[in-house]
Amino acid sequence: MELEDQWWKGQLAADIYQALRYKELKLPSFKGQSPQLNLRRYFADLIAIVSNRFRLCPTARHLAVYLLDLFMDRYDVTVQQLHMVSLSCLLLASKFEEREDRVPKLETLNNLGCMSSMNLVLTKQGLLHMELLLLETFQWNLYLPTAAHFTDYYLSIAVHEGDLHDGWPMTCLEKTKLYMAKYVDYFLEVSLQDHVFLCFAPSLVAAACVAASRLILHLSPTWPPRLQRLTGYAWENLIPCTEKLLIAHDSDVKEANKQKCQQPNQQQQQQQQGQTVYHTSAQYLNRTNAQYPQQAPQPVTAPNHLPASYLSHSTANGPQSINTQTISTSLDPKSNIPNRAFQVSMHYTCAAPCFDR
Repeated sequence: MELEDQWWKGQLAADIYQALRYKELKLPSFKGQSPQLNLRRYFADLIAIVSNRFRLCPTARHLAVYLLDLFMDRYDVTVQQLHMVSLSCLLLASKFEEREDRVPKLETLNNLGCMSSMNLVLTKQGLLHMELLLLETFQWNLYLPTAAHFTDYYLSIAVHEGDLHDGWPMTCLEKTKLYMAKYVDYFLEVSLQDHVFLCFAPSLVAAACVAASRLILHLSPTWPPRLQRLTGYAWENLIPCTEKLLIAHDSDVKEANKQKCQQPNQQQQQQQQGQTVYHTSAQYLNRTNAQYPQQAPQPVTAPNHLPASYLSHSTANGPQSINTQTISTSLDPKSNIPNRAFQVSMHYTCAAPCFDR
């Protein structure tokens, strides 16, 4: 959708937001009945890889995955055809969300290394045919809001100078906003990985990404009145979705710690064998088939990271009571996420690279 740059800062921001909220009420239903549903994550990762390669905006990437979800939900498509469908969804979404000069070109797509590994060569006629099929499937309506369409509006007030970090005033508001944007981008990618998040409204997923980020960053109150007024969601509305996001975060942190512990042993073995050791920094996202280096913050891990504990939530400046419950969940794929694994609360125990006090 062609929206003005930084529309959330303009005079029409509230009207645009209300139009998006109204449109999301009319989104097609997702039934999760595709025979290839177990391959969804692979093709979502493929879209993300190509999207990052061309530096497409998050809304184009999220719209492309949503188009893929709806198309797979309606048709039984072979694996080879799904490669063509995925890339066609990305091209269609980029034509709708991006400027014309940023839309990937056919020749550039065919020159990507991943295309040869998939043994796939795109043709102009094949892409036009697939794009026409997609447009007819969606009745030529690509005005489909995703969580990525709401986050910038929420981020505009996600951090305020009156917020507290671990009960203390923040020393650097701009640094806090930077970390908030990084974590919200990360949680947005988490929501893209699993079709379970399609059961929530896109605006709610975006609000849950902000809430999860505030928990990670130890900001209080976790869900201040200003965010409740802007989003229209009370804290109780966000708990189920926020829980799933935090469980996925715990899984990523555990995997990062596991790889970090394995690195010294591997380096020692390589040194004993006389091989050259290359030191690389761990990525925050440790997911199969795809990395998101442009959006992901650096790893935030404690030396002896334990399953997360949470305190009972209060929208005031401090918790009213303590009710700690431990979780230990391994998620691969993320579709195994339970409905209610633990109580999301005011503070999140995972260490975060926050702010010097």
